[in-house]
Amino acid sequence: MLSGTIPNRVYLACGSTDMRKSIDGLAAMVTFSFKLDVFAESMFVFCNRGRNKLKILYWDNNGFWLYYRRLERGRFQWPEPGESGTMAISRRQLGWLLEGLTLEQTQAHREVLARKVA
Repeated sequence: MLSGTIPNRVYLACGSTDMRKSIDGLAAMVTFSFKLDVFAESMFVFCNRGRNKLKILYWDNNGFWLYYRRLERGRFQWPEPGESGTMAISRRQLGWLLEGLTLEQTQAHREVLARKVA
């Protein structure tokens, strides 16, 4: 679903976030609490305490996107709060997270950063 729009930088707000916050409240958290540029080409992902709801904030040219996902069963494998309050992850890891998997997939192929064909 998000595959065409996911930028290279994805940040998770570790721990739980009040899901009553809308675009302005989440943007303020990114700017003032996490000290990140909310207008950068990045996605910012937030999860509720029950770990069954996500919000994703994304700036796109002239406005914000706010994606919302609610699981009917199960929980997201969400990281606990860290020192900085955020965790940078890859687009691949975001896909795993949205599928209900952990951020570290030991069975997955390692990413290859090839620059030429051998």
